[in-house]
Amino acid sequence: MTVDSVHLDGSDEHRARARGPSAAARRGREALLLGLAVLISCFGYVYTGLATVDRIPDGFAGFAGSMLCLALVPHLAARRWAPYADPLILPLAVLLSGIGLVLLYRLDFSYSARYSSDPTASNQLMWTVIGVGLCVGVLIVLQDHRRLQRYIFLTMAVALVLLMAPAFFPGDTYGAKRWIFIGSLSFQPGEFVKTMIAVFFAGYLVIHRDALALTGRKVLGVRLPPGRQLAPILTVWVLSLLVLVFERDLGTSLIFFGLFVVMLYVATERFSWVLCGVLMAAAGAVVVGSAEPHVKGRIDAWQHPFAALHSQNAGSDQLAKALFGFGSGGVTGTGLGQGHPDLIGFAGRSDFILTTVGEELGLAGTMVVLMLYALLAQRGLSTAVALRDPFGKLLAVGLSAALALQVFVVAGGVLGLIPLTGKALPFLAKSGSSLVANWLMVALLIRISDSAGRARAAARSAD
Repeated sequence: MTVDSVHLDGSDEHRARARGPSAAARRGREALLLGLAVLISCFGYVYTGLATVDRIPDGFAGFAGSMLCLALVPHLAARRWAPYADPLILPLAVLLSGIGLVLLYRLDFSYSARYSSDPTASNQLMWTVIGVGLCVGVLIVLQDHRRLQRYIFLTMAVALVLLMAPAFFPGDTYGAKRWIFIGSLSFQPGEFVKTMIAVFFAGYLVIHRDALALTGRKVLGVRLPPGRQLAPILTVWVLSLLVLVFERDLGTSLIFFGLFVVMLYVATERFSWVLCGVLMAAAGAVVVGSAEPHVKGRIDAWQHPFAALHSQNAGSDQLAKALFGFGSGGVTGTGLGQGHPDLIGFAGRSDFILTTVGEELGLAGTMVVLMLYALLAQRGLSTAVALRDPFGKLLAVGLSAALALQVFVVAGGVLGLIPLTGKALPFLAKSGSSLVANWLMVALLIRISDSAGRARAAARSAD
């Protein structure tokens, strides 16, 4: 064998590794990781029972069976309808959902004892089943993600209706309007809007990418977009401000505008769009923050989190208690069931659920949870890199950015880095709307990653 032949063989082997494993290998890895996710969830459930009632919970068999079904059913669906999908996306979603169920089960004990409130873990499990069912349905019905490109304007029209609808319904206890009420049912349309907006932005930017990227004047070394092409970002900026003013929903406004700026930068590779976006976001924040009482109150609470501990007129003391909870957790935490996250009040099971992780699992547990989110977003970005069609690339980036932005605005608010937004932490917090919407996002990422895997397999077969 000559040196040249050895070099060629090595190159072929390197290219084969770069194109990824086969469909059977991907699904095998996914099955192993799903089994690990189920075991971790079941261990957490048993540990919580032993820590709170000194015995294995009576509902352990049902919980274990439910987790097994929640992992097995979408795995079988992926084997049948998305065999080349990324093997990490589904296990990460199942593990985060399992951690969320364990945390809510643990919090049910404290909230029942302190506030006599009803349990929420069983309701969250029901919504998880619905979300997984929607995920499977999307994998069956949507055989090619590029079909979504045909309906981008219809998608945006529906998204705008859903985005504006909460303004016509009553706000929550603290003034934000993010709910739609239909009889005894209620849901947060903003959770679904972020996915719809990602679909629209991906389709729109594919069409207008060249015009947005290649035109404009240079000012101080930065190529600024021309006035006509600046219209899209101005429109999105105005819409985000309208959401902030009329619905007092800081979280949705930040995610909405941030998502567009991220996708615009990825599509055009022009820093000027990011610069314009940052300047416009800062201008909007100053204007609305000084004029809208609800938003101004959140900013004041962020700047002076401990004022409410000394004055009853200083607003909510939730952030102060959350910071005390993180501080008392230390590096390894007090242990599940050994902390006092219920002192935060009603929000301890929604946007403040990360406080339970920080107090009872410590800095180590908090970093693990945040790394799971980061890894899920990274798999979406990795899928975008592997894809060839521009629409799929931008859609994968948009979905990953939407997840990352929501985690940032929730975790950042609870940790005191930014003002509180009231959004639900994906997969963990008590929120049926958020849970179902995030499983829809997972389904789309699985479908897109399957297309990327098929393209790699086709290239390998051609060689």
